[in-house]
Amino acid sequence: MLKVSLRDYLQRLPLPGDALWPDGRFDVETFAHGTMSLQVFAPRGTDHQEPHSQDELYIVASGSSGFVHEGDRTEVKAGDALFVPAGDEHRFEDMSEDFVTWVVFYGPAGGEAEAPEPSVFAAIDA
Repeated sequence: MLKVSLRDYLQRLPLPGDALWPDGRFDVETFAHGTMSLQVFAPRGTDHQEPHSQDELYIVASGSSGFVHEGDRTEVKAGDALFVPAGDEHRFEDMSEDFVTWVVFYGPAGGEAEAPEPSVFAAIDA
């Protein structure tokens, strides 16, 4: 078992800037295992992220934000979870000052295949 503290990793942000994130990087990896990587993402200002090669799952830990996925915008807040397939355009907009999300990257480059049958939970969302 491995336990990480959100507070410990938030204290490390921002990391030094680079060409894509000139004002500093607002993501830090907490641990990885196999194809899975768990990160803390607390963007400030403009979210410059580009499509990723792996599927990803966001779990909003605090705050609120707009979230744009493939041109469609929705509002998200603490307690919400988002799935973004590999290669999809997406970003956060208008983040609150306390906006923080966990990000789980996993699976092969290009993303996982669709499940052969609908999930048991699909009926809940209907």
